[in-house]
Amino acid sequence: MSHANPEGTDATTSASPSNPTTGELLARLSQETSRLVRDEIRLAQAELSETGKRAGVGLGLFSAGGVLAWFGFGALVAAAILALDLVMPAWLAALIVAIVLFVAAGIAALIGKKQVQQISPKPERTVDTVKADIDAVKEARHRDHTR
Repeated sequence: MSHANPEGTDATTSASPSNPTTGELLARLSQETSRLVRDEIRLAQAELSETGKRAGVGLGLFSAGGVLAWFGFGALVAAAILALDLVMPAWLAALIVAIVLFVAAGIAALIGKKQVQQISPKPERTVDTVKADIDAVKEARHRDHTR
């Protein structure tokens, strides 16, 4: 329904910068929503990339722990063989090497495990900003309804 205003123009089709039409408001809403969604997707991608890097480092250290443990087992086998040969200094040396390798494996595995446990399964900053965006929209809507 259109109403004539004092200037004689149709009130539903004319809009001043301070009083945009419904169509203009909907177009702006569509543009702003699209921009907001794109920005949130970019933030989620950046956060997941950071999480992936941390997971890679943690898993790499955990794998290093496994490799060192394998070498430790090999050294223990060599120590057992040399012990049977009753050459005391050789098996003792092999045993010391095995212990050192197991200690190093344990340290690497614990550090790797700690890195993996610190990984968040969800992009927390993105979730927080989306919640803030929703709250801002709700607040703006509430303000518009109270006018």
